[in-house]
Amino acid sequence: MTQNQPHPDRHSIRAAEAAIRPYVRRTPVFAVSAADFGLSGTDLNFKLEFMQHSGTFKARGAFTNLLLREGAERGVVAASGGNHGAAVAFAAMRLGIKAHIYVPKISSPAKIARIKQYGADIVVGGDTYPDALAASRGFAREHGLLEAHAYDAFETLSGQGTVGLEWEQQAPELDTLLVAVGGGGLIGGIATWYEGRVRIIGVEPENAPTLTRALKAGEPVDVPVSGIAADSLGARRIGELSFAQRQHIAGTTLVTDEAIVAAQRTIWDVLRVVAEPGGAAAMAALLFGRYVPQPGEKVGVLLCGANTTAVTFA
Repeated sequence: MTQNQPHPDRHSIRAAEAAIRPYVRRTPVFAVSAADFGLSGTDLNFKLEFMQHSGTFKARGAFTNLLLREGAERGVVAASGGNHGAAVAFAAMRLGIKAHIYVPKISSPAKIARIKQYGADIVVGGDTYPDALAASRGFAREHGLLEAHAYDAFETLSGQGTVGLEWEQQAPELDTLLVAVGGGGLIGGIATWYEGRVRIIGVEPENAPTLTRALKAGEPVDVPVSGIAADSLGARRIGELSFAQRQHIAGTTLVTDEAIVAAQRTIWDVLRVVAEPGGAAAMAALLFGRYVPQPGEKVGVLLCGANTTAVTFA
């Protein structure tokens, strides 16, 4: 995205929350004993953002784009690993807008099915998200349609920041939040809201260390991306707007694909909740000691997505 676009702030997040309030769910939080997961420490606070429309937090940014930007009535175009596409397709369906979604071949069948379910035109092609993004931008320019970027846009970050606004209202006592990172729209929006009032730790797959590499380099850089969570946490480069909030992000930690799968199973065993790989990454950091809370530290874990076919109900 262009580097001269405005930066979101607490005011833009409040404006987004007011606009999208009739269209999104206020997702629940609840406390669970750390001992239930075999961990020491105080209760963990989970925010169940996977219960949002379309199965992830991304509905917030999608509605913000369509409600607060001019030209949405002509139609919207989005590129996505799957979740953003499903969110834009859902928001467009609710608002009576035509949506065109471009996804790479790595997108999961569950996410492609959701996009189709919401009535969007879908194009599957290219091996990676950047391939889908390039194709979607060409289509948007050719037809004069609104482009809704998955993570590096003012409205997208403002919408995702409403997760932080809501969480602080529900659990103001938290010291630390563990948040999965892909392109950075979610952690960037949450960091924008909190402005350093809590410690925010980004959790990334070892096979997609987008923010970790950017922090080390001092600027966004391209990284190779692969692995089990590539369709949701597989952006090649952290967004400029999210990177601009790095002073409000305490750091990052990396988890293996094996840890993510184990976290999915543990979340199901303990909470009876289904999380997709990207949605379980934050919990993997706790379960495998990649983030170890201090005694008495109050930790929030964001379960941000559940679009997966990994569980079969007989």
